[in-house]
Formats: sequence, structure tokens, C-alpha cells
Amino acid sequence: MSKFLKLVVLLLLVSTLANSQDTGYIFTMKKELAYTPVKNQNATSTCWCFSGISMLESELLRMGKKPYDLSEMYIVRHTYEKKALMYARMHGTSTFAGGGEYGDLLNGCREAGLVPDDAYSGLNYGETKHNHMEMDAALKGYMDAVIKSRKLTTAWFPGLNGILDAYLGKIPENFTYDGKTYSPASFIKELGINPDDYVLLTSFSHHPFYKQFVLEIPDNWANGSFYNVPVDDLVQIIDNSIATGYSVAWASDMSDKGFSMKQGVAIIPEKNWNEMSEEEAIKVFDGPHPEKVITQELRQKEFDNYSTTDDHGMHIIGIATDQAGDTFYKVKNSWGIVGKYDGFIFVSKPFVMLRTTNIMVNKNAIPPAIAKKLGIL
Repeated sequence: MSKFLKLVVLLLLVSTLANSQDTGYIFTMKKELAYTPVKNQNATSTCWCFSGISMLESELLRMGKKPYDLSEMYIVRHTYEKKALMYARMHGTSTFAGGGEYGDLLNGCREAGLVPDDAYSGLNYGETKHNHMEMDAALKGYMDAVIKSRKLTTAWFPGLNGILDAYLGKIPENFTYDGKTYSPASFIKELGINPDDYVLLTSFSHHPFYKQFVLEIPDNWANGSFYNVPVDDLVQIIDNSIATGYSVAWASDMSDKGFSMKQGVAIIPEKNWNEMSEEEAIKVFDGPHPEKVITQELRQKEFDNYSTTDDHGMHIIGIATDQAGDTFYKVKNSWGIVGKYDGFIFVSKPFVMLRTTNIMVNKNAIPPAIAKKLGIL
């Protein structure tokens, strides 16, 4: 091969590598907080607990403690009992399923404490990965039969716990961890986690801002209250949380077409999906893309017409920018080591503004001016 030909081949190779590096999103981390390994909720509807527990595990790291692997299924088990009691008292008209909200985690911590995963894995049914399909069907069928009887006996609640014991295991009264014996109550005290340090926030204009209201979503079966703030304040709270070292539990809508775990990106394209050609839709994830300007009015409209639904909880652990300088949040998911970023996804600020249904943050992470308006200070 002549020197000239070698030079041409070399230049073509360099050009090809340069072009390949220009395709797709390239993220630069601006702030990344400590986090524990990605877990897998598998075939369950318990993302609310996985993301909330993930946040508490990051809180422990922020507090200077060692990494902990806390049990999601311990809180899930406690919450199933509470849901069943509500379902019975509401004559079957409340939601009884695996989903939930971050308030369920906080209530579980207050009422039942916490345990490490080693003390309660919730895998008592011959599987190595969580799968609640059979259990959920059994629990729902049992509760519907109980309610249909029209006269509750003293046996129905022990019967419910029998199902939960069979699938998830009996609740430990005491357990040994690092050579010490704990109860769930003494363990959470040892960890230093105070559920009252955390608040739930949302942003919808059908209720007054800077007040609390019961968010009307199916998984809010316990009728928990959320602080309501304008969407710009909601984003300011998220940004301030990350900037000051506090991660954020994030409830959102992952059914949006702009959410791609495979590509590792979630965006809200400027052009509506149904107005795109097939070629345009394919190119959406090729690199920085113009996104919609999100207003409070658009956010409310998308919630009211069911375009935004509360269908997944994740954990925001950092802020980044793409090669165009646009802001993205680094989000830890609970689907195992999958996708372009091994269980993480970069979510654009417009996506967060439009699709967030609610968040949980440490109250110390809320900017003082907003906290004062909410009456938290």
C-alpha cells in the first residue's frame, strides 16, 4: 500500500471515529451524589418502595455512614396490611394492588421501622427474583371474597397475613446485624433516619399553591397529602437538593414515548410524536433535540387528559449537561443492570417539568424562601 493510500485510509478512519462520537447524547456530570448499587424490582409494582429506599440509602451515605442494603419488601409487606384494612373499611372501593406512594414508605418507617435486606428478603416462594404476579392475584381474590361475604369475621386479617407469610415470609421481631441484635424499631433508630425529615411535593393548578392537598392518583390509596408548588419552584427544589447534597425520590410517567431506557435518555420533543414522520421519530434519540417549552398550563392539561400518569418511581442522584449545554438529571432506576447506562437514565429538565407527579425530599433541601411559603420553617 502506498504512503498516499495509507494516509487516505487513516484520514477516513479518523473521520469515521469523529462522526461516531458525535452521534447520540454525550453527558458531562456537573454534580453526582453517592448512591448504592442498582437493584431489580423485577415483576412487581413496588417501584415506589425501591426508589424511596434507594433515596434513604443515599441519605445514610450523605450522613457519613457505611453503605446499607435495606429491605424494600419489609415495607411492602407492612403496606399490604394497611391497604387491606383500608380496602375492607371502604367496602372494596379503594385501590388494592402493589403500587403505592412515598408516603407509604414514610408511614411504614414510622410504624414498623426498618430492617436490612439480609433480615427480610421477601423471597419466600422459591424464586431468586421478586415476582408478585401470583401473590397479587391471590391477595386481591382473597380480599374480594372477604368483602363479598358482607360480614367480616375475626379470621379475615390473620388469613391475609397467612398469604403474606407464605410469599414474603414472617416479620422478624428481632434479627442480628453486624454482631448486634436489633428490632426493626431499634434498627431505624440506630440508622438515624427520621421519617419526619422528609416531605412530599407536587405541582398542579387545580389546587391552591403553597398549601397541602390529597393528590388524586390511584396509588395514593392512603389519601396522603402533598405540598403544592408552582412547577418552577418544584424544579428549583430538585436543583437545590442536588446542589446541597440531597438526592430526590421522583415519581413520574415512564410510559411517555420520550422515555427510553434502552437509549438511556428521556426527553419531550418539541414536535408531537403523532406529527412526526417515521424517520423523524427514529432520529429523536440521535443527539440533542429541540424540546417543548413546559408551562404550568400544559402540565395541568397533560395530567387532566391522562397523558401524564403516576406509573413509576425512580431516584434522582445527579445533574449533567449534554453537548448542547442542556440540563439533564441522572436517574437511578430499579430494573436491574439494563440500558445504555447500566440501570441509569438521563432525564431532561422539560421531561421532569411535564411528567413529574410528585417528589420526596429532605426538608432541609428546600430553598428557605419556598419552605417559608409552605410553613415548613
